[in-house]
Amino acid sequence: MTESDRWRVKPHTKIDLAGIATDTTEGAPGGKDETKEATTVLLERLAGLQARLWAEHRRSLLVVLQAMDAAGKDGTVKHVFTGVNPMGVRAVAFKAPSQADLDHDFLWRIQRELPERGDIGIFNRSHYEDVLIVRVEELVPESVWRPRYATIRAFEDHLTEEGTTIVKLFLHISKEEQAERFKARLKDPTKNWKFSVADVDVRKRWDDYQIAYAEAIHRTSTEGAPWYVIPADRKWYRDFAVATILVETLERMDPQFPEAAPGLDHIKIV
Repeated sequence: MTESDRWRVKPHTKIDLAGIATDTTEGAPGGKDETKEATTVLLERLAGLQARLWAEHRRSLLVVLQAMDAAGKDGTVKHVFTGVNPMGVRAVAFKAPSQADLDHDFLWRIQRELPERGDIGIFNRSHYEDVLIVRVEELVPESVWRPRYATIRAFEDHLTEEGTTIVKLFLHISKEEQAERFKARLKDPTKNWKFSVADVDVRKRWDDYQIAYAEAIHRTSTEGAPWYVIPADRKWYRDFAVATILVETLERMDPQFPEAAPGLDHIKIV
């Protein structure tokens, strides 16, 4: 058993998000300060592994971030990937689909943003919006969104077979913690831009979204593309958990620096 298994959702496992604590620090090496120190060490290991992945240039890693508003998707990207080489990492935030997106199948805009070989791709929201928001807000009928679970599994199986390792992270916060973060955004002029009146409307559908997330995770957590439910009320614990998962994932991938070209030992620089 690895450290990250505590957050991993096994295939075919039904989950009840209401029964999963959002404020636990289980598995942390200590309190806040000790855990932050441990995270710093993990991020150094992550940077080294990413350098090897980039140099190897044969495979890629796709990190999918999904969460309720204010759960910390942006913060996770900022803090966990702070020390990696930006040449080999690309984050994409998926907003409301454009008309061009709507004129194609729901995976079209996702396929265009997949990481290249050697890269780490980060999706801030993703193809899962098409079984989440479209379901809760009734943008399409169930006969349209329900078959997408199978489509997503097949799509991710294909990516895995082609050399992309997929890690899917659900940042799990409580409704009470979301309220506190919304209040903080309203009080801080530098964070006002993050708040939208639409956030309040989505919050009213909290229970519906929890049900939608739970089913999406249940239907699409596979051996090759697992979901991890990250207790995210404490940001320092969230960062520790995500860093742990990514380091363990890359260590299993075990990327290697390419062999040196023959004859380098005879080259003299004058």
